Amino acid sequence: MDLREIYFEIRPEDIAYVKFIFESYEGVGILRTVERKRAQVVLLAIDDFLPIARSILTSLKNELPLTEIPKPAGLADDWLLRELKVEGLKSS
Repeated sequence: MDLREIYFEIRPEDIAYVKFIFESYEGVGILRTVERKRAQVVLLAIDDFLPIARSILTSLKNELPLTEIPKPAGLADDWLLRELKVEGLKSS
């Protein structure tokens, strides 16, 4: 099971909405805020659900400003990302 990270920027007021959308598609992805002030978020999606996650993002781009970005430099250590990587190594 490989986990893919998709980083993007949205308006701060849209974070909760986008998070709700992904939560409604159970298992497709987990949304985490990376940088609140710049409204940078990461979507964590499993390979099997990556096409669906990308489709949802494409649809959201028609509703609100959403720009995919490279992984921001200097990210603080995120406990969830660290745990998911450890779990991924255990199951390999």
